[in-house]
Amino acid sequence: MVAGLESITAGEVRIGDRVVNDVPPKERDIAMVFQNYALYPHMTVFDNMAFGLKLQKVPRAEIDQRVRDAARVLGLGELLNRKPRALSGGQRQRVAMGRAIVRHPQAFLMDEPLSNLDAKLRVQMRAEIARLQHDLAVTTIYVTHDQIEAMTMGDRVAVIRKGVLQQVDSPQALYEHPCNIFVAGFIGSPAMNLLEASLARSNDVLVVQLGELSLPVPAELLAARPGLATYEGRKLVVGIRPEDMEDAALVTGAPADRRIPATVELHEALGSDVVIHFTVAAPPAVGDDVRELAVDVGREVLEKVEKTAARGEASVIARLNPRTHVQQGDRMELVVDTTRLHFFDPDNGAAVYDGPPA
Repeated sequence: MVAGLESITAGEVRIGDRVVNDVPPKERDIAMVFQNYALYPHMTVFDNMAFGLKLQKVPRAEIDQRVRDAARVLGLGELLNRKPRALSGGQRQRVAMGRAIVRHPQAFLMDEPLSNLDAKLRVQMRAEIARLQHDLAVTTIYVTHDQIEAMTMGDRVAVIRKGVLQQVDSPQALYEHPCNIFVAGFIGSPAMNLLEASLARSNDVLVVQLGELSLPVPAELLAARPGLATYEGRKLVVGIRPEDMEDAALVTGAPADRRIPATVELHEALGSDVVIHFTVAAPPAVGDDVRELAVDVGREVLEKVEKTAARGEASVIARLNPRTHVQQGDRMELVVDTTRLHFFDPDNGAAVYDGPPA
């Protein structure tokens, strides 16, 4: 729609200070980078990069200068006479980038440009695109399903669900303050653990009741989320990020009321950290938001959640310091950073921050 290839049903599209609703695509001064590169197979790298400028009747000397400048920046200087079939996937993607760069557009539109690359090349190209975007200082709209790309490359990230904007904010704000269950579960890897819970008062302290487990709500968390007070005695959904748990054996003086017992069902040593899977006797949150999130990670994940839910249990993931010595089958205690708990309304999925639910 920004490019003008699809019509919008309402509102305005502005590029700079200009409303472009009725401006044809070729006059919008934008450049697209496609998922499948969309290079002309019969043209050399030089001709592919120069093609758009030739259509604009840019003088030949300027075309040559722009193409060679872009090729130097992208490391394509020695490949200008080759054709796409003689290039690797990463080189083809750089040619597609170069074709966009030489036009000096007002905006770049990138449609999952790295999805066809292998993992190592994707990391390399991600860094190159981020550096280029910073150097060129041109607004870029980048579509991706890869949250790592979004979080590492975006100044502002928009999370869209079924065509509806859920939240737009800086990457860190999305991670720290998701507006609903969908955003909370989508941002973060491994995904946030979502459990059904209730709020109760014990010894004049507000606690989160997770089945037979209970965790205190620190005063600082209650101050940051005053809306929690309205849920006392009611059900809600609590979110615990895997990285907000740690092996109690590695934490000096960890309070007893922040510990939860666990049996390690699966142990994944990743070098920089250790991921463990365990089960708690508390029901998981299995609403529409969670079901939709499961589509991204595979049907088997949802089946596992539903199976444990039928037993009144939830499968939980924790990401621990690599110094932990726990192994599969071990009994252990985990310490939860309760200052970083997340809370959501079970009916509408909205995050609980200030005030009572609507």
